[in-house]
Amino acid sequence: MYRSLEECVVDLEKHGHLVRIREEVDPYLEMAAIHYRVYEAGGPALLFENVKGSKFRVASNLFGTIDRCKFIFRHTWKSVQDVVTLRNDPMQALKNPFKQVKTGLSALKALPLKQSGSRPVAAQEVPVSALPQIHHWPMDGGAFITLPQVYTEDPDKPGIMNSNLGMYRVQLSGNDYVKDQEIGLHYQIHRGIGIHQAKANKLGVPLKASIFVGGPPAHTLSAVMPLPEGLSEMTFAGLLAGRRFRYSYLDGYCISNDADFVITGEIHPGETKPEGPFGDHLGYYSLVHPFPYMKVHKVYAKPNAIWPFTVVGRPPQEDTSFGELIHELTGGAMKYEIPGVKEVHAVDAAGVHPLLFAIGSERYTPYQDAKAKQPAEILTIANRILGTNQLSLAKYVFITAEEEKPLDTHREAEFLMYILERMDFRRDIHFYTRTTIDTLDYSGSGLNQGSKVVFAAYGEKKRELCKEIPDELKELREFVNPRLVMPGIAALEGPSFTSYEQAGQELQSLSDAVRAKGAIPSCPMIVLCDDSRFLSGTVTNFLWATFTRSNPSHDIYGVNSYTEHKHWGCDNVIIDARTKSHHAPPLLPDPAVQKNIDRLFVKGAILGGLKG
Repeated sequence: MYRSLEECVVDLEKHGHLVRIREEVDPYLEMAAIHYRVYEAGGPALLFENVKGSKFRVASNLFGTIDRCKFIFRHTWKSVQDVVTLRNDPMQALKNPFKQVKTGLSALKALPLKQSGSRPVAAQEVPVSALPQIHHWPMDGGAFITLPQVYTEDPDKPGIMNSNLGMYRVQLSGNDYVKDQEIGLHYQIHRGIGIHQAKANKLGVPLKASIFVGGPPAHTLSAVMPLPEGLSEMTFAGLLAGRRFRYSYLDGYCISNDADFVITGEIHPGETKPEGPFGDHLGYYSLVHPFPYMKVHKVYAKPNAIWPFTVVGRPPQEDTSFGELIHELTGGAMKYEIPGVKEVHAVDAAGVHPLLFAIGSERYTPYQDAKAKQPAEILTIANRILGTNQLSLAKYVFITAEEEKPLDTHREAEFLMYILERMDFRRDIHFYTRTTIDTLDYSGSGLNQGSKVVFAAYGEKKRELCKEIPDELKELREFVNPRLVMPGIAALEGPSFTSYEQAGQELQSLSDAVRAKGAIPSCPMIVLCDDSRFLSGTVTNFLWATFTRSNPSHDIYGVNSYTEHKHWGCDNVIIDARTKSHHAPPLLPDPAVQKNIDRLFVKGAILGGLKG
């Protein structure tokens, strides 16, 4: 149980999980490139002890593997699981009250602790520019904090038990921010901080905010946890750390006494500045948009403070480990929140929000004829899923219900093939148009604007899926290089995308050409792309390129498509996953930086044993 980030670093090093880099490293692109290569190689956590332009040490890749995460939380993991489970299913306490006494005491002892004395983090005040200015990707608009814990309180009900702790990216420099006086905040309005800001705006007062960086690793994980109702991030932080969250107030701002750094300031009503670009978790840049910013009050740093950071980009990345941890802790919570749900998997390879795989139930329809089975309850479940918290950002939902065979949404290719074998594409595709999607997703019709689609399947197997490219797709004039992605899914290359008007004509031509060759029931999904070799190269390539580069309402077409009573269906679905002109650029490393960091990976160098 760590009282500080320093204790965690020392313990990781002692057990062979961390390497110190004493050579000077540039925070402009170089540090992130080193992290990225070490993460890809499944390598250790890193402690950079000589950071150009800053006196502070920097740690990264702390959560780079699920095994290291579990090592960090090994002393408290079981007790936290017990508390979360009890919150999800309170009846357990009634069934076995004596077993749950310890769990209840653990939660009680985890309540935040207000202190009036020791504040190690307030030992020194520093300017924003003294912090490590880590610039992650070449087109980033400046330096960013990528593991912040952003703290705000409810203006109507102040106090730590009505607070929100969230991980929202923070831009430290660049754009129009006044050096050392202003920093940018990027968050969506439905997040906890957005709700607090809306209340402050209504009252016409600034929202006080504190940004904690570092501290016990449990505090970092707490900032990204989707917690059960009534379990605050601060209490969860105490549970996971095995030590109560210690806090105090300075100049009216909440201070995490165990943090390595704290930045305090105010967000003023209606004031925004351009924020970004930033290389984000979908694998593309999020572009420049107006977002709120903080007017900095003070910046505090503890003695010998350590600055943690991560790199986000095309998955998998270090935040993938966060997702796995969250699933282990709260994976069963969804079935209590949404009756009938057995499992919901936000697919990491597709950037999490664009694609959901779900298993529901079909309990209430008394099918007399097995052949008459069709999605019913799972459609109502799909609606509930798309109306639940962060799941509401999803664009694609593939949902089915188990029968004789148990299913696992994390076996992604198998799950998708199961659905394709059973779907009636003329009946079981359901669109939601002109709605909201993830702010970071540029496949839609505007910022936060796009569409959603549900692919539902239930009942008997309807088709055998092709295991090689059907002959009908091999000789299409404008659409070339057909490749099999997986059984039942083919990739084709087409002309470069120019406009949706032109795309409509091209996809109609493709549909007509496929129809002219005859029915292809064994290949129910066709993906039109820029590079079929890349898209079919791995399942992760397919999931990423297909579902991050398409907007269902605009980019789904069909062979023999029709509309009847507002319902759209087809025989073979075609997804246009070509890159569009309005898409954000993908993240590409700087070749010169890649070459420069080779010095740390050659034989005999500190990271010489890694292959990335």
